[in-house]
Amino acid sequence: MDSGQRTGGQILVQGLRTLGAELAFGVPGESYLAVLDALVDVPQLRFITCRQEGGAAMMAEAYGKLTGRPGICFVTRGPGATNASAGVHVAYQDSTPMILFIGQVARGDRDREAFQEIDYRRMYGQLAKWVAEIDQAERIPEYLHRAYQVATSGRPGPVVLALPEDMLTDTAKVADPAPCRPVEPYPDPRAMAELGERLARAQRPLLLLGEGLWSEQAWHRLHDWAAAWRLPVACAFRCQSAFDNRHECYVGDVGLGVNPALAARLRTADLILALGTRLGEIVTQSYTLPVPPRPAQSLIHVHPGAEELGRVYQADLYIHAGVQRFVAALDALPAPAVPAWEEWRAAARRDYLAWITPTTSPGELQLAEIMAWLREHLPPEAILCNGAGNYAVWLHRFYQYRGSASQLAPRCGSMGYGLPAAVAAKLVHPERPVLAFAGDGCFQMTLQELATAVQYGANIVVCVVDNSAYGTIRMHQERHYPTRVSGTDLLNPDFAALARAYGCYAQTVERTADFAAAFERALTAGRPALLHLKLPLEALTPRQTLSEIRAAATRG
Repeated sequence: MDSGQRTGGQILVQGLRTLGAELAFGVPGESYLAVLDALVDVPQLRFITCRQEGGAAMMAEAYGKLTGRPGICFVTRGPGATNASAGVHVAYQDSTPMILFIGQVARGDRDREAFQEIDYRRMYGQLAKWVAEIDQAERIPEYLHRAYQVATSGRPGPVVLALPEDMLTDTAKVADPAPCRPVEPYPDPRAMAELGERLARAQRPLLLLGEGLWSEQAWHRLHDWAAAWRLPVACAFRCQSAFDNRHECYVGDVGLGVNPALAARLRTADLILALGTRLGEIVTQSYTLPVPPRPAQSLIHVHPGAEELGRVYQADLYIHAGVQRFVAALDALPAPAVPAWEEWRAAARRDYLAWITPTTSPGELQLAEIMAWLREHLPPEAILCNGAGNYAVWLHRFYQYRGSASQLAPRCGSMGYGLPAAVAAKLVHPERPVLAFAGDGCFQMTLQELATAVQYGANIVVCVVDNSAYGTIRMHQERHYPTRVSGTDLLNPDFAALARAYGCYAQTVERTADFAAAFERALTAGRPALLHLKLPLEALTPRQTLSEIRAAATRG
């Protein structure tokens, strides 16, 4: 090789490192062997070998959520790419920066349905912000820089780049990409002035926070501003760590299983300041809080993606701004000496505190009490991860998130997310306690990533809530087709024994009284740990048992 010449694989790996990549998640494949070879000479970019591409992509997505930088994932063509689509879907709907690299067939074999060939522009067209294929090694830095810019600017999201295997072995003499500078729009000063005027006239305002609060500085500044204005603050679905839940202004989260008192306040609010949230289906309770297209409440919508403003709701004021720029501009708005809504805020806070008082469910294991114990014993910096399922309702309702970026959960509702997200979180923050919560169905989507945790010393604690059913679907089944059970029962393994086979510490817990000691042993085990929490199916939700749901449906 001539001096200065590098293979496409080397150009790609060094370019990623130049752009700040430190971890790459993936499953190896012969279609990108040149990349795997180049990684040997760049140990600063650590490749995490995962067990399935869906888990790898979810790890990359979790990395993006935690850092605000694109999570990097490598998979092979065909089956590898299709498996990875689950994580790309999470990144798209959750507005997370991520780049998926897919090994592709050789350029001369395209359009012949070669071995595992797929047109990724068509496959990923609706799942990514940008999809492309790099045909020339010398253009790799150009594509990398653009991928970083697209993934992190405006409304963040995933980018997919296909890599023909013969392109990766071509050589070229080319410079590494320039540093990435994400484009974050500044708020219009006139719009900020109007915001201040509208807020000062309000009687029952509510600040609704969504995704995007990655900066620790912005997180603290927002708390100071909300406290000065005495504003009630709610968080959108699975964005609860956007605001300290123990702060006197925090009034709850708006998602699945919303506090009825908070839902009522959304209906009677005279002004909603929506910051960062897209105001999607789950947050708006199937587009009823508020009602589109023109809400009854005065609506101020702040979002970094211009395409999201006016997409569903016709707001009274649009502010096209990045969350961090917007929060910085809030300092210019003088707070009222005595806000008119102080009792409104105080009452909302009282409603929230009543809502998180543990309730009782059938069985000897009380999830509400366990969550209450965890909120008192975990430090603020602990990171809690979960996938999808009714078990997560206990976590979201009864736990209190107190630190920035302390919640990793799929806003798109994808099962299997909690375990891979926890592995990524522990690799990024080995000094922080990291917990993964999963239902028995949710866990079995990605349980093989326990091996990844063991291999890389990601000493997480996994809590598997086992009720021997796909609980969420069973709940809906009982509501719409009571007593006609179909497809929702599960025959499960001994999860503790399975975890021990992977090399984890593990214990089965069937009583609330046994949880605290078991958790302490798991947390200090010096290796990944799993607690198998046995729950009766009757304890289907914190608010209703299975029998109560069935009885109500039968009466109806």
